[in-house]
Amino acid sequence: MQTEYSVELGKDDPALELPWRSDDGVLRYFDLKDQPDLVLQIPEATDHPELSGFLTRMNAAGFPLQTAKCDVWFSREISAEEEIFGATAKFCSYVDIVFATDEARLTFDKHESLAKALCNLLQQAPEIPATVEFIVRRCFYHQTNGVVGQTAEDSVATCDASPASGFYVTTYTSGFGENQDEAHKYWTIALKLVQHALVQVANETANETTPVQDHS
Repeated sequence: MQTEYSVELGKDDPALELPWRSDDGVLRYFDLKDQPDLVLQIPEATDHPELSGFLTRMNAAGFPLQTAKCDVWFSREISAEEEIFGATAKFCSYVDIVFATDEARLTFDKHESLAKALCNLLQQAPEIPATVEFIVRRCFYHQTNGVVGQTAEDSVATCDASPASGFYVTTYTSGFGENQDEAHKYWTIALKLVQHALVQVANETANETTPVQDHS
């Protein structure tokens, strides 16, 4: 399994706002840490039990991470770098992961340390036709005036106007095969390996003592 990490903090690079909501209001952020049952309202999770299990574990009570956004898709577009697997199809997902505490969310070094530790651990995983990529990106964290039980839509509506500039990690996981079933099988294995790796390194990374750095 191929693993790598990178950092994208340029002004034109993707960034996240938390909480978030699509312009039409159809898609929105669900705080699965506070309200785990909301995973049942995420179509990608209900359609794919493997992703549902991943989201549930990442948002477990007491765990130092939580999720912010996700997607799953099947594709027959194979890039030049992916041709080494000799596959004609791939099954992919991404999950945006954030730290659960404000201090960690604003610390670049914790995010880079997490991505590095994950890569180092996953490089010891069995050789399977799969790739995992971790990208450290900018996240703008809004403080909300919500209360426990408030819907994500209401939380977005009550955000302050001056978000804190922090970071998050996008986790891309892809499995490859000759057809959708085979690609899905290797994606499932790779996603489970990513989950195990996150469980192993998250607490250590979250507890590291590092200064808040300016990466503006």
